[in-house]
Amino acid sequence: DSFGLAVRTSADAMAEGGIYDHLGGGWARYSVDQIWLVPHFEKMLYDNSQLIEHYTRLWLGTGRDLYRRRVDETIGWLIREMTTADGAFCSSLDADSDDGTGHSEEGAFYVWNEAEIDEALGEDSELFKEHYGVSVEGNWEGKTILNRLAKGEPDAATEARLAVLRAQLLEIRAPRHRPGLDDKVLADWNGLMIRALARAGAAFSKPEWVTMARRAFDHIVATMTDGDRLKHSARDGRVLDVAMLDDYSHMADAALALHEVTGDATLIENARAWVATALAHYWDDRAGGFFFTADNAEALIVRTKTALDNATPSGNGTMVSVLSRLWHLTGEDTYRAHAQAIGTTFSQDVLANPMAHAVLISNLDLLNRVMQVVIVGSRGEQMTDAMLSEVWQAGRQDTVVSVITSGETLPDGHPATGKGQVDGLATAYVCEGPVCSLPVTAAEPLATLLAPGG
Repeated sequence: DSFGLAVRTSADAMAEGGIYDHLGGGWARYSVDQIWLVPHFEKMLYDNSQLIEHYTRLWLGTGRDLYRRRVDETIGWLIREMTTADGAFCSSLDADSDDGTGHSEEGAFYVWNEAEIDEALGEDSELFKEHYGVSVEGNWEGKTILNRLAKGEPDAATEARLAVLRAQLLEIRAPRHRPGLDDKVLADWNGLMIRALARAGAAFSKPEWVTMARRAFDHIVATMTDGDRLKHSARDGRVLDVAMLDDYSHMADAALALHEVTGDATLIENARAWVATALAHYWDDRAGGFFFTADNAEALIVRTKTALDNATPSGNGTMVSVLSRLWHLTGEDTYRAHAQAIGTTFSQDVLANPMAHAVLISNLDLLNRVMQVVIVGSRGEQMTDAMLSEVWQAGRQDTVVSVITSGETLPDGHPATGKGQVDGLATAYVCEGPVCSLPVTAAEPLATLLAPGG
């Protein structure tokens, strides 16, 4: 379909263009041309968290190894360059660095000339130059931004050879003057990355990524909270005693993503507590929706309230996901009512500019057209885990997953209330609206139910 083609065309160009760091992993902030060749070389945590999620979904939908590698390489960059000693994630890397002569120059750390490639790779340099667009004249201010826009994805054997050469060049690049690191830990941006790592770890069967996500989450809970109040930023032992709506929405969203993957019920309590704080201090009792700042924050001329997505998903749009998931998980109607109120509050804005409210629109589906997957079994048991694997492999964004042991109950009003195991086996039900599927006791029929149109 045309939309799918547009997505894949952009995704391929972003994966092969100069906006992507082919040696070290991770995407730059944006491109200054229409072919994704020349970036503004700054790397942001929030961009890369969202791209990890997008390329995970692309891999699930296509099976293309290119997409898998980009996720793996970018998380490698996150571990190597963007993780604090405590396991939280830094904010950004500057675009500029010393060019070796004492002058600060944008992109100096990342670009190459042909002679450097020849010296580094010897007889293998011709293969590398052919695939990465390296020439004597360069493609940007006399230097080369490595890219594969012309050649695209090579065959598997060539890719394996190029991987060795990339590793060599990464090692040679390492001693260059590095871009400045902004090592502030921001609660909202960390929330985005925690969610991305939890979902990618589940999809790729990489429990170490889920562990990374949980470590960052626990660090923020331990050092950037005061009771149920979040702090926005921390650096070098200093914590900024203020938080915005986005801190609560993205950290609560991260808590629920981690809960879904790990089954740890305490994470639901984290989300509930942060939502309670947001409702107490950020909710607009007169017109609905959340303000960006708290009622006891420094007085501003205008207390803004918006559902517009920016470089990060909107706080109000994300809160619709959080509230909807909490309603489905707990059955408490106040969550549904507040999620619905957000949709009503911003409905005219959405009609006027739907593209700028994509997060709100998509998350309203969780409220109104959710697919609830209930597995009656125990995590850690083979069939329960096999069923969960099918859920993660389906890569759907409209699902809420509950795993309950035999004898546990679901909230009142849940469509699967009263349903249990068949013949003592782990049993799954897929519910849409008030109607649930027949019970399934194997992974394959569950995969069929989760497929589009299943």
